[in-house]
Amino acid sequence: MKLPKITLSPRQVLDDIALCLVFFTRLPLPVFDYRGRGLAAAIWAAPIAGLVVGLIGAIVFATAERFGLAIGPSAALALVATVATTGCLHEDGLSDVADGFGGGKSRGRKLEIMRDSRIGAYGAVALALSLLIRWSALSQVVEPTQALFALVAAHAASRGVLGAFMHLLPPARSDGLSAGAGTVSLETAIAGAVLGAIPLLLLGLGGATAALILLGLFFAAFHALCLNQIEGQTGDAVGALQQLSEIAVLLVASVALS
Repeated sequence: MKLPKITLSPRQVLDDIALCLVFFTRLPLPVFDYRGRGLAAAIWAAPIAGLVVGLIGAIVFATAERFGLAIGPSAALALVATVATTGCLHEDGLSDVADGFGGGKSRGRKLEIMRDSRIGAYGAVALALSLLIRWSALSQVVEPTQALFALVAAHAASRGVLGAFMHLLPPARSDGLSAGAGTVSLETAIAGAVLGAIPLLLLGLGGATAALILLGLFFAAFHALCLNQIEGQTGDAVGALQQLSEIAVLLVASVALS
């Protein structure tokens, strides 16, 4: 079987990386001219934005540990850094999906709740559990190098699956962030998935294999859930998938690196 190829000019590569950094982070970056490039075409570079987020978290972890903080507080500060870097972009999606899927009785009502900026009980619990699981997993590492490997692998791989998710599932509504992003091609989806999977090798061969398996299970389960609940995907669903995937990799890292 011959895999499809994605061909980009050096300028397009740089534009796509810049676009993903602007979209997936709140870093103070200069204004770029993307020459018509959209998120659907550029999302192969989302793992690179994830790598930057992971590096920032790792730097904060190492700095806290350097000043004598215990692993628990260092892990908490690293999470604060990553959440601040992304502006809670994916956490917002997770809470909206939890509220919509948990509180809506019909497809239309679920989508309506997901658009509501207010947070409900399902969303609050989902956010609390996400932060708790990520913190507890990261707290299992015992040194800054291990934190670096765990955070880079988790943030890159969790964004590598987003293009495939958008390729496989149609937008659940005709407007909104996901619909406006456009259609993700098979080539772009594969490129993003491969790029996101490479940092998993930081967990060792066994850890990388376990992470890929768990990522695949989470991806398949959430794919089926979205089809059942809203018959497609939204920007919130994409954000929720990132959170679930980050959790999956951090759980594996807590075992593989500890």
